[in-house]
Amino acid sequence: MINSLWISKTGMEAQQMQLDVISNNLANVSTNGFKRAHAVFEDLMYQNLRQAGSNTSEQSTLPTGLQVGLGVATVGTSRDFIEGGVQTTENSFDMRVSGNGFFQLALPDGTIGYTRNGNFSLSPSGQLVSQNGLPVAGGITVPLGAKAFSVASDGTVTVSLDGGKTNQNIGNITLASFINPAGLDPKGQNIFTETVASGQPNVGAPNTNGLGAVFQKSLETSNVNVVQELVSMIQTQRAYEMNSKAIQTSDQMLQKLGQL
Repeated sequence: MINSLWISKTGMEAQQMQLDVISNNLANVSTNGFKRAHAVFEDLMYQNLRQAGSNTSEQSTLPTGLQVGLGVATVGTSRDFIEGGVQTTENSFDMRVSGNGFFQLALPDGTIGYTRNGNFSLSPSGQLVSQNGLPVAGGITVPLGAKAFSVASDGTVTVSLDGGKTNQNIGNITLASFINPAGLDPKGQNIFTETVASGQPNVGAPNTNGLGAVFQKSLETSNVNVVQELVSMIQTQRAYEMNSKAIQTSDQMLQKLGQL
């Protein structure tokens, strides 16, 4: 069997995976707080037909060997956590993190989810929640009749009562950072969860211990660059075509061999 058939097959599978990742990036180009990803590949084991450095005589050795690679495999998807753009809104409950850190959400199973999407709103009970109804960690609840919801850069949340005569502190927004954010597990709904690879979260107030600041009435947009993704898509398409062409060429060579 010609090895190029199997090698080209692995190449086509790898490029298909790359296209899947690119498609997901493009689909989320307008998703607040989305972080683009790219597929990571590695070459497979080699057939070592002639060992480099082996003796050819008593006084000479081979300067190079003869190794034949067996293709490529996808080993992971690496996520780029570079900060996205800024979108200004008129919603007092919209927030973004400028710098390092994630907002924390209380998940139904009692664990904490982490997100860069600060598109928050109020539940019927006045609790600050995500667009999927997940409460912000810490349980920030706006009193009935409160006005002028305000969030300082250090995460302090205040509202005005009695027609603006009294300001009341109703809680604090805390952020969490990770030594390896690429190791976080994406769960959908703009939420990541902690893993062994990400390390334990460093939780604190904004503007402390390397955490970023919180800004109100603005959102972080997706960090997907459409032009970059389109270029990657063209490269992926060409690589897929070339691997397909290698299979066709191998098949033609086998046909020639069968005619001998």
